[in-house]
Amino acid sequence: MPKFVVAVCCFTLLCNLSPVRAADETAVRLAVFEADITPPVGAPLCDALVPPVKEVTDRLRARGIVIVPAGPPIVLCALDWVGVGNGGYTAFREALAAAAGTTPDRVAVHSLHQHDAPGCDFTADDLLIPHGLGNRLFDVAFARHSISTLAAAVKGSLQKLQPVTHVGYGKGKVDQVASNRRVLGPDGKVRYVRYTATTDPVIRAEPEGIIDPYVHLLSFWKGDQPLASLTYYATHPQSYYGQGQVSCDFPGLARGLRDQELPGVFHVHFNGAGGNVTAGKYNDGAHENRLVLAQRLAAGMRQAFESTRKYPVRAADVNWQIQPVAMPPAAFLDSAALQRTIADEKADMRSRLQGARSLAWLMRCTAGEKIEISCLNLGPVAVLHMPGELFIEYQLAAQALRPGTPVLMAAYGDYGPGYIGLEHSYSQGGYETGPVSRVAPGVEAVLMDALRKLLK
Repeated sequence: MPKFVVAVCCFTLLCNLSPVRAADETAVRLAVFEADITPPVGAPLCDALVPPVKEVTDRLRARGIVIVPAGPPIVLCALDWVGVGNGGYTAFREALAAAAGTTPDRVAVHSLHQHDAPGCDFTADDLLIPHGLGNRLFDVAFARHSISTLAAAVKGSLQKLQPVTHVGYGKGKVDQVASNRRVLGPDGKVRYVRYTATTDPVIRAEPEGIIDPYVHLLSFWKGDQPLASLTYYATHPQSYYGQGQVSCDFPGLARGLRDQELPGVFHVHFNGAGGNVTAGKYNDGAHENRLVLAQRLAAGMRQAFESTRKYPVRAADVNWQIQPVAMPPAAFLDSAALQRTIADEKADMRSRLQGARSLAWLMRCTAGEKIEISCLNLGPVAVLHMPGELFIEYQLAAQALRPGTPVLMAAYGDYGPGYIGLEHSYSQGGYETGPVSRVAPGVEAVLMDALRKLLK
């Protein structure tokens, strides 16, 4: 092919890939998007681990932003769903990338992990279909409709790009919400698991344990006008659940309170590394606690916004880095055994459905597929995007790797690996490092190496 034709083809491809490139190559532009992703009555919730939808208490939202620097756009999206993993995660990223005119590796999708909310894993559903169990983990048609609706919202948002002159960072203390749920005994083993709702006063009286007590806030500004506020707080987001009532729970309600307090600002909330953190110390499951917890979190969000320090930002200050990692699968995962369980009509239905999720993850690991961990740098601010139900120690370690500058973390990205503990966590016992964790103890070395590379 003549060199001139090759050059024209390459130029055309780049133009099609980045249709929203800024007229001023030194400026940053921002778009915001939102979609309703509330499931219909009868749809499965929480990967079929709780009863299906009976009624809707709160509408579920997908909210996010598109950042347009000098290069291809960057998409950050938060969903009021329990988790999106494996083929579901791929589908979300590919659809949002196509809508924004970018590539999937520049798209980060995260769930807030509410339990009265649906999940999405097309790979697991494909494994269940031959056994007559398709559509049992989640409402497949609704999931695909939600992806299409969200992609349309992303595409439409690009018609309303606004210039960004500054980014801001602030943090606020959140009192009496988060507590570590792995309460250790004198022997260093897990003595109690402090779940979402803890009624035993002895367990609730135990110390908070290891948490990040702050909500971290990243904001985008046009001069003195705040455009968007992104908050990050690490805890399981449940107050109560499992009664068929769809809810965005207390983090979603806190986000709504901030909508009311700052109606001109677009609020997006992400869950941090809250895999081993719940509100169990401060929540006995009473329904009125949902609003109490929401108000406490909203107060921290307010303090974080009011403490914001602003930094001028140009396109050259925006950087997107990726570290692909091969996460080791848990040793107990056995492909043949999982296939037998899924096919066994006499087996417990929960075991069959969850077996498909485990097999989907194991297949990816066996095939050598890697998960992409990404880091967005906006001047001095770094935002990490992590998979699974990550333990809080990873978030604190990331902050320690870059002391003196803001480091924020969103977890609950690709939901395929499930819980992700530290190496020593797997010898301590407890719920999180049992069969619900689909990775081996060596995962800590893999992830910490990636964090060091991204934050060096």
